[in-house]
Amino acid sequence: MQAAILGKKIGMTRVFDEAGSSIPVTIVQAGPCPILQIKTQESDGYEAVQLGFQNAKPSRTTRAEIGHAREAKSVPQKFVREIRLVKPTDKQRGDMVTVELFEEQGIKFVDVVGTSIGKGFQGVMKRHNFGGQGASHGTERKHRSAGGIGAGGNRGFGRCIKKGKPMPGHMGHERVTVRNQRLVSVDKDRNLLLIKGVVPGPKGGFVMVCKAVTKG
Repeated sequence: MQAAILGKKIGMTRVFDEAGSSIPVTIVQAGPCPILQIKTQESDGYEAVQLGFQNAKPSRTTRAEIGHAREAKSVPQKFVREIRLVKPTDKQRGDMVTVELFEEQGIKFVDVVGTSIGKGFQGVMKRHNFGGQGASHGTERKHRSAGGIGAGGNRGFGRCIKKGKPMPGHMGHERVTVRNQRLVSVDKDRNLLLIKGVVPGPKGGFVMVCKAVTKG
């Protein structure tokens, strides 16, 4: 099975290599993840497995979710994601996926998918790195304004605003993928992955860790 697992971001710390250099790492509590469903080419048109992470209270789930998990001899999960596979898996429904999978396959680099921290409604200077207006005399209470927004309209259609124009709006809380992060260590006793660098999302946020696509 392709090396992939669900987990939760714990926070950041540092470790030291053999040369004594400090390496900043993010700690991810990964698994164990029950396999809730297996999709095949014959029945669904593609190969995939559905993983779950962290047990949920039955009172906060639906009957459909309870029945779906029961078929896998499990309980409803808070975080559920589907992992696409290139070829059929040797795992069975109800099996557990742990961090040992990364150790067995000798994974060195991973891609991490998470939801970035939400920053609410922001202006163009913070959201799009605009330079702002002049700070000299004559600019009154407009220093952080976006300025003119219709000057780039299409010819023949007047001063219309083109789709995709950088404007103030909601910032953050988006799906973010960080690629080719080095997997520093695997702690199979405590179900932890130590990943060099940053991982998207706040502390306690759910993430998906997969084998890097573009780097071995």
